[in-house]
Amino acid sequence: MPVLLLRRSNSAFRLARFAICAVAKDQGADLAEWAAWHARLGVSKMWVYDDGSRPPLTDAVVDRAERIVGMMGPQPYMKALDAGAHGITVHPRPDGRHIRVDDVRDLAQLLASRPAAEFNIEGNPFENLVDIVREVRPHQCTLVPDDPGQSTSDHGWDLKRDGTRLQPVIAGFKALGVRVSLFMDPIPEQMAAARAVGADRVELYTEPFAQAFIRGGDALRNSLDLYARAAKRAAGEGLGVNAGHDLSRENLPVFLSRVPDVLEVSIGHAQICRALEVGTTQSVRELLAAL
Repeated sequence: MPVLLLRRSNSAFRLARFAICAVAKDQGADLAEWAAWHARLGVSKMWVYDDGSRPPLTDAVVDRAERIVGMMGPQPYMKALDAGAHGITVHPRPDGRHIRVDDVRDLAQLLASRPAAEFNIEGNPFENLVDIVREVRPHQCTLVPDDPGQSTSDHGWDLKRDGTRLQPVIAGFKALGVRVSLFMDPIPEQMAAARAVGADRVELYTEPFAQAFIRGGDALRNSLDLYARAAKRAAGEGLGVNAGHDLSRENLPVFLSRVPDVLEVSIGHAQICRALEVGTTQSVRELLAAL
């Protein structure tokens, strides 16, 4: 577990974080995940004690841990863009478990050298999102109705309930030159309401499609029909159409072949998982080939 250490520096105490891991013999398979988790907590020093594991931890296991930890910094973002990614999406949740606000600032500075790359910040505007969007002014802000305790986004906006309070937030972001997208369930009848509150785009929440893709058959056909109708209705209302959540190189071609007018997709989990196997560059190229 992480241990907090106070050190005195320049007449003040500063906080440092380090972690120690003791690995039982031949039980190092989870070392990479352990290292990645502690890196996200801000751990800057890690010590590993090993009782003669086979294969040695200094080989593939440690290499994989270093790859994961390296993905926490700016280098993989640049690699992804070099491989052809069109932009970067971040979700600074209140607890900072996905990305911290300081990381968003650093990433914005890095992307300033890549004017062709789009920066999309997503999150709940009624939590911690407004200030960082005003400061950074990304190309796009995707508003997501997730609660602080949610493990991940799992539904779109209910505009009958939230539309009135969303309107001034949307207007404020647009006044800054930020394009605004609303995270929406694939309900065709909701698209007119999204346009009415001032949104420029909608991002269709695609986990239900991903589950239907696994089941196949009628479930998949019905899901694709629903998403196609939602996308057509959105385009008919003058909205751009984005999509995201649980999309992958396996299901993306099927989705795009049936759902019209999709301008962009955001893919995180599947890309990171694949990058652990083949690296960032190859994983991005595979996604581009699936478009």
